[in-house]
Amino acid sequence: MPRVVTLPGFVNAHSHAFQRALRGRAAGDEFWAWRDEMLAEAERHRPETVRELYERTYREMRAAGFTAVGEFHYLGLDTAYAAADAADAAGIAYVSLHVAYARGGLERMRQPSVAAYVSEVERLRHRGIAVGIAPHSVRACPRDWLVELGRYAAAEQLVLHVHACEQPREVEECLAEHGKRPIELLADTGCLGPQTTVVHATHANGAELDLLRDSGSTICACPTTEADLGDGFIPAIRVLHRGIPLCIGSDSNVRIDPLEELRELEGIARRQDGRRGVFEADALWAIGGASGARALGLESWDEIEVDLDHRSLDGVAPEHLRAALVAGCGGDVVVSPT
Repeated sequence: MPRVVTLPGFVNAHSHAFQRALRGRAAGDEFWAWRDEMLAEAERHRPETVRELYERTYREMRAAGFTAVGEFHYLGLDTAYAAADAADAAGIAYVSLHVAYARGGLERMRQPSVAAYVSEVERLRHRGIAVGIAPHSVRACPRDWLVELGRYAAAEQLVLHVHACEQPREVEECLAEHGKRPIELLADTGCLGPQTTVVHATHANGAELDLLRDSGSTICACPTTEADLGDGFIPAIRVLHRGIPLCIGSDSNVRIDPLEELRELEGIARRQDGRRGVFEADALWAIGGASGARALGLESWDEIEVDLDHRSLDGVAPEHLRAALVAGCGGDVVVSPT
């Protein structure tokens, strides 16, 4: 039996589990070409395929050290139930970030009105599934939807997650339609606040970061996906200086490894600031765990066991364990649950 140590589990605050099927595909030379293939993959899924693929993906997450996941789900209500069942079977704490989609995308993603969307959310809640409000983006939700969704999330005390400032074209289109940048529009429509998590923010400017800071909102960084899709990278130093809370997500699941997400986050910060140890080890563990749980509205999530006899930890002193895990280990140091 290996020697093990028990540590807090990691929380995956942003996942699109069906996109695990896309890993390794070339899918064009930029984000928008990749998106076309992603939509084609989304179109083919039915409850039975979601149930099977999501359970396998969630088991991968669990084996790598993620013990909770927020699934940013936009494949329709019928598959939302299947996704929750898959998480239960895989033994991972689950929050359905049920997506509001007014325009664009696929027909199966869209609701005809905010009232119809709220009805879907209430049906999920009636089933006992933990739910968050998730306007997909300022591209998918017009201003009036954002206003109503912000009000509903606040009234029901539900978390609100939204993609914003992921791509330059998204920013340009928002400016053309609204005369505001995406995070400025979210602030103007009442969608920012301590219960809000903005996913990516890779192209947020200083004024937008100030809005996130002042509202108490969180940023979910997804470094491996942002690298894979050519999104850019989080302005880590400016986020850190403002004290904006951070969490992590595996997003497209091109990689499923919380330690790699955290290592990439620290690596980005080092490149931006020209120094080492920008985020202390304990701060990175909080970003990987407690901050993600708070973003999902979770009060508890499982711990993990780490194999102290793993070759990546050979010779590491106990006081350096957490730093060594982030600096040089992968998810295979986690002892898979039986």
